[in-house]
Amino acid sequence: MPLLELRDVDATYGRIRALRGISLYVEQGEIVTLIGANGAGKTTTLRAISGLLRPVAGTIAFDGLDCTTASPDRIVRRGLSHSPEGRRVFARMTVRENLELGAFTRTAADEIAADLERVFGIFPRLRERVDQKAGTLSGGEQQMLAIARALMSRPRLLLLDEPSLGLSPILVQTIFTVIREINAAGTTILLIEQNAQQALQIATRGYVLEVGKIAYTDSAKALLASEAVRAAYLGGAA
Repeated sequence: MPLLELRDVDATYGRIRALRGISLYVEQGEIVTLIGANGAGKTTTLRAISGLLRPVAGTIAFDGLDCTTASPDRIVRRGLSHSPEGRRVFARMTVRENLELGAFTRTAADEIAADLERVFGIFPRLRERVDQKAGTLSGGEQQMLAIARALMSRPRLLLLDEPSLGLSPILVQTIFTVIREINAAGTTILLIEQNAQQALQIATRGYVLEVGKIAYTDSAKALLASEAVRAAYLGGAA
């Protein structure tokens, strides 16, 4: 049984039908990426999975939990965490306070302290900024904080929405290296990424969304080699 499975999911914003029968799955240990143009439904898919948007049809199951009816906090407690598009850090709170909020479902102080050390090991810059207000961090530092905060719940599945958006090329490489390391340490990842080529290079499999529907799905290697995918999303590059 997949760790995450969506079957025929429809979702709307008012009268706008954002998802049209989306079906996908993620196996334990994979990096799976969703690519597509702006407005294709990628962010909506992640919001539906994490309980922030209720589908109007279809089913979403994470580790046996029905995410179409469960509250977001119950989904987090089950082992799913969401690093949203735009970072969404709490600007007036310190780095430490943001990270501690990421562990709001947990009570064991020693384990939380150990995970603080873990994320500081992944993102040493955050240790240097630990007492600094999050709103004063650079864009790259805020992205590091958003991912680190999501890791503080010890997720089995991490949803990442545009982690490299607006970052310099050097920081983009850093973020992708970290994503690989997080996955290698045992966390399954579902990734939305504007840089489709980079995403497919680190992913196991991929789905291409077009106007709320899945247009293509295959191994990441096959999608990279697809002429149709290259022409539409990879700038024609091989």
